Amino acid sequence: MSEHDDDRVQEAGEVGEVGPEAVLREQHSARAASAAARATALFHYVEQHAPSQARDVGMTSEQILWKASNAARVSAQALAVLAESAPDPAADSRCARNAAASAAQAAQAGQLCDGDSQGSADACRAAIKASQSAGAAATAAAGGADEVLNAEADADEAAAVAAAVAAGWVKPGQALPEVSTGVRSADLMSMMHL
Repeated sequence: MSEHDDDRVQEAGEVGEVGPEAVLREQHSARAASAAARATALFHYVEQHAPSQARDVGMTSEQILWKASNAARVSAQALAVLAESAPDPAADSRCARNAAASAAQAAQAGQLCDGDSQGSADACRAAIKASQSAGAAATAAAGGADEVLNAEADADEAAAVAAAVAAGWVKPGQALPEVSTGVRSADLMSMMHL
């Protein structure tokens, strides 16, 4: 843990017993919430900007919208699972990973909407990098507790947000509609490794 994390554990310890798992929960939750907000913003963006005519991208506008919608729903599911469970760094990091992977899927839908825009290409690459970093932090070896991997995932998530803002996909302070998590079956939760 970083010096900042040690301070939070010490401060929390003075008020009540909060261990490193709670600090890691906060870190993974913040990253998951950020990724889920990106996915939701992208779904909203795609709803408004999906091309009325299918471009030469191999997908119809309905398929692009479905891709963004599904990504927003899966990221909302990851957040819901995180909120419903007890702190567990490994499980929490998997939720953050799933939210970041969903945001990367949404970014691909955004790029399909924008065509050859350099800003959307950059934002999509940043989203994929954030997803990869979140995945590295969630590996079995790291267990969601590796300080270096978590810091890289946090930094890449921040970079993905900045790139999404630059692309016009995310508007800071924008009120976003709530996304339904849909039905969360045991099979789905198993596929998400939750």
